[in-house]
Amino acid sequence: MAIDVAAPARRVFPCVVFALTFGLLLSDYMSRQVLSAVFPFLKQEWGLTDTQLGSLTSVVALTVGVLAVPLSLVGDRWGRARSVVLTAVVWSLATIGCALAAGYGHLLAARLLIGVGEAAYGSVGLAIVLAVFAARRRAALTGAFMAGGSFGSVLGVALGGVLAAQFGWRWAFAAMGVLGLVLAGLYWAVIGERRLTAYKIEEEGSGQRRAKLSTLFSTPAVVLAYLGGGLQLFIAGSLFAWLPSYFNRGYSMAPDAAAKVAAVFILIMGVGMIVCGAVADRADSQATAAIAFCVLSAASLAAGFALEPGGAQLPLLAVGCFFAGGSTGPTGAMVARLTHESIRATAFGTYTFFNNLLGLAAGPLVTGILADRLGLETAMRYVPLVSVAAIALLIAGRAAYPSSLARIAR
Repeated sequence: MAIDVAAPARRVFPCVVFALTFGLLLSDYMSRQVLSAVFPFLKQEWGLTDTQLGSLTSVVALTVGVLAVPLSLVGDRWGRARSVVLTAVVWSLATIGCALAAGYGHLLAARLLIGVGEAAYGSVGLAIVLAVFAARRRAALTGAFMAGGSFGSVLGVALGGVLAAQFGWRWAFAAMGVLGLVLAGLYWAVIGERRLTAYKIEEEGSGQRRAKLSTLFSTPAVVLAYLGGGLQLFIAGSLFAWLPSYFNRGYSMAPDAAAKVAAVFILIMGVGMIVCGAVADRADSQATAAIAFCVLSAASLAAGFALEPGGAQLPLLAVGCFFAGGSTGPTGAMVARLTHESIRATAFGTYTFFNNLLGLAAGPLVTGILADRLGLETAMRYVPLVSVAAIALLIAGRAAYPSSLARIAR
């Protein structure tokens, strides 16, 4: 039976969808990034190396990257709302499993299961959000939605640091897992497949057909958006994982204080993603906007990490963090523009694959390996250099964008 959609509900329901989907994204990243706040506790209690600590972060992103496409395809076929609830339950239970870990191996296995749960959430959740809003708001919505990763990381790091200092690191994981289960239950009660279908905004030319999966890679511009956007997130992944430890070691802060300071910088990154997404929606070229954000981030972070820890360094790091994730909104909008709505969750799953493989998985692990050999302060000086490759890919994508749009039109 079809749902009759009144005008007031047409305005309110999309906002409810965004709020609950964004809330679960916060839970997603709180469960993922709470680990960074307890690095010092694990290093002291279990004697883990920086490479092992980095692997505990990277295994989640790597699992997300590997499984994002197949599980996003399941979401497109089986039902996006059902997929969201199931994945949230999986990552929440796995996070509670982290609290019960008896050693590094157990914790690594639990973190891998978190990645299984989170693999399709970002792509399916973003597809749900974009389906109920007008196309002209894509970059702003994509940037705002993906900023949930930064805000969730802030909450995970800050709250996790406080809980770990007061009650022990296991309680930090347990609290994040319980929160995820509560939000999953709320999502199941409020949002369903029939409602999403009733409020979906049909796109011009989409019709009822289902696009072929080969169209995920049908144009050079979309491939370069996957690669350039993913590589830029190497910077964000390294900052998410290692800023608490950087302030702990470089500034001789206590672990909970270092987590709080790092949370401020990660919050700045989230605000930057929202602002940059809104700016990109108003720019003549979203590809040009993405390139500009990458350049500003790389220059500021390179200058900041070149300085010794101290007051002069902090403003540069703040500017670099503000623009570090700024490319996510415009590159995500490019992916949406260059793929068909019927497979959009799968398209964002492909985008997530590259974001995690090249960025969120590679960043923490590579930085941890460098830190074991060179020290964390020196390792962080190399992180901004990755933006050079991202910028080159995005410049090539900008050049290919007009012809790729023409190919889509044909």
